[in-house]
Amino acid sequence: MLEAVDPFIGTAGVSLPAPTGLAASWWWPKPQVGNTHPGATYPFGMVSACSYSGGYPTGYGPYELGTEGRPVPMMADLRASGFTHFQQSGTGAIRKYYNYFRVTPMVLSLDELGRSWEIVEEEASPGYYRAVLSSGITAEITVGPKSAVHRYTFPRAQDARVVVDLSHGGLAIPYGSTVPLRASLELLAPGVACGEIVVEGAPLAVYLEIDNPAMRQLLWYDRRLMPGGSRIDFSDIRPTTLRPFGLLFTGPADAGQTVELRMGFSLRGTQRARENLLADCGDHAPSFERRHSTTSAEWARHVDAVRVDTPSDERRTVMATAVYHSLIKPCSAPDESPFWPNDGPFMYDISTMWDMYRTQFPLVTTLRPDISVGLANALLRVCEEEGNFPVGYRMARGADRFSRQASALAHTLLADLCALGATGIDWNWALVHMVADLRRTYGEEYILGGITHPITHVLDLAFGYWCTALVARRQRDGKLADELAALSNGWPAAFDPATGLLRSSTFYEGTTWNYSFRLLHDMEKRIADVGGDDAFVALLDRFFGFGADPVTQPGQRPGRAELEAGYALGRFEGLNNEPDMDAPWAYTYAGRPDRTAEVVHAGVHQMFGTGRGGLPGNDDSGGLSSWYVWASLGLFPVAGQNLVLLNAPSWRDAEIDVPGGTFAIHTRDFREPTPDGPVQYVQSMTLDGRPLDRAWLTMDRLHRGGELVVTLGDRPGAWATGSRPPSRPLPVPPASVLGAPSTAPLDAPGEPTWPK
Repeated sequence: MLEAVDPFIGTAGVSLPAPTGLAASWWWPKPQVGNTHPGATYPFGMVSACSYSGGYPTGYGPYELGTEGRPVPMMADLRASGFTHFQQSGTGAIRKYYNYFRVTPMVLSLDELGRSWEIVEEEASPGYYRAVLSSGITAEITVGPKSAVHRYTFPRAQDARVVVDLSHGGLAIPYGSTVPLRASLELLAPGVACGEIVVEGAPLAVYLEIDNPAMRQLLWYDRRLMPGGSRIDFSDIRPTTLRPFGLLFTGPADAGQTVELRMGFSLRGTQRARENLLADCGDHAPSFERRHSTTSAEWARHVDAVRVDTPSDERRTVMATAVYHSLIKPCSAPDESPFWPNDGPFMYDISTMWDMYRTQFPLVTTLRPDISVGLANALLRVCEEEGNFPVGYRMARGADRFSRQASALAHTLLADLCALGATGIDWNWALVHMVADLRRTYGEEYILGGITHPITHVLDLAFGYWCTALVARRQRDGKLADELAALSNGWPAAFDPATGLLRSSTFYEGTTWNYSFRLLHDMEKRIADVGGDDAFVALLDRFFGFGADPVTQPGQRPGRAELEAGYALGRFEGLNNEPDMDAPWAYTYAGRPDRTAEVVHAGVHQMFGTGRGGLPGNDDSGGLSSWYVWASLGLFPVAGQNLVLLNAPSWRDAEIDVPGGTFAIHTRDFREPTPDGPVQYVQSMTLDGRPLDRAWLTMDRLHRGGELVVTLGDRPGAWATGSRPPSRPLPVPPASVLGAPSTAPLDAPGEPTWPK
């Protein structure tokens, strides 16, 4: 599968074929661009490296700041002023930017630093990026877990230069630059230097080696050389006083001569950066080919963990690239936390956790459970050191406090890992922080009155209490589990009985429709409160646009009236955005797996494609790509509930490596699908040769491996219509035992049972 990956998918504005049928009725409120970059990456690595144009939001590409509609170019062609490190992957408007340590190969004077050159040729594969600039210089970059290796091929030149700018960071958009607070830079020996900058509160160190020590090595400040200087220190830099600074290597070059620059990085000083470089690249240059080969092999191991059988090269490319994009973030930097002295897991670039937790975290848990355990421990350390679980975390001091989007997301990951019996986590320690975190910010209002706004936080917090009670029960703390149970069942207060939708509130990037169909831990009651299966399905049909007219998507710079008219449709966001990406599987709880098949077919085959414009919206650090991986396999994880929903796969045969071996998905009477072709429906299933008459498995059962055989047909059958996925409310003791408010919204519904 590795050879099918195309890192350019999602780097440009959407260029998918015009949607037809059901998909034509979906409305896209977010930027119509994947916001990915094609730079060199390592699976969950600390470092990425790519050409730098200053474009929004990764630093690659031609676009200016955009939060809705078609992306707006700020330059006519693809250009680069150098090559930077630490990029986001597929994020939207979160206004946090990296792109540190810009390296610029040039044959002009230092006065020209900052100008850009046209990229006349480009190539990328997992772990490798190549660009030919109009200056005649060819750049190649590969990366390791904590390092980058650049190789530049120069034309014949009197003065070939490799310039490293330590003052650079951010984007070339208004208010997009990152200014270091402090900095130091030192020349250590011919061809060897080190430096450190403090950016957004985080110290970031680099150790550099060039493979041609005969090249003259100089410091520079404000584009002026500093002959004889060996060290620069800045103790207090402000935006008004910042002048660019860095170092350069210079010397004559013959045509075709190569120069290799090796860079090790650390958040714990230059000595650790040197150690990281040696660990990644060895103690001698050149090391480009060796590092590239090792990184490529590591990517092959990860991407090949999901295998599909298809005659379509295009579909194989979409799948392979989706797996690739799903495994870039978060960045794992073990023993590198700059904010506390303890060694152990440290992770950042969990930039869109409100999207990642539904699909990407369960995929990582399936393919790399060690990474998920590391992430859980890193989040627990953040909570202990900084006072709360984050809903996003970057390489910056302080958790991302952007909390309108969601609450209690770390609880979902922890509940899944606990249900799977994950080791390597102190579950008593975890339980303490899970409980405490639920009582902060929106949680206080929820405890006191059973309601908070944005209203979506009621659902988040109720589920957070459910997850925490699960961990408490597993830790045999029955009293605590009982105390949490009533609060876990407080979600009905968020819904308006008159409409069956969430109550009027403020909604981030959506409306009450987009947030009303999440997969709750008591879908049986949710459906009953609406009026039963038929009423619930009718709401879903209206939401997904069955029988509705096609819509017109926002254009460039859409105005307020255009956006308000689109939101007023109350329509599925069609994978352009992720707040409702689990909603297609809500039909399964109402006995209509056929409807799930129809919506998923439209999403899988019309919202994803090849080429730079092959994603329908921001990839959101793999949140969108991992949706495709799961959905196209005919699986969907219900995050936090140890549950996987089943549907018609879009591959004749597929295999996914799981902790217990291989989970194989085979089909009978399969027909290769097309975007405009008919939907195929599940007629029957067997698991390891035994009939499976329900549309779900537990996640731990999937993790054990096995063989799922799916028989398909052109019309809906009776399969799974009479057996619903489990609803899992918690038993609730009398309110007098709880010591909690006995308000109506928090009363226990019915006679729930504990999940098996």
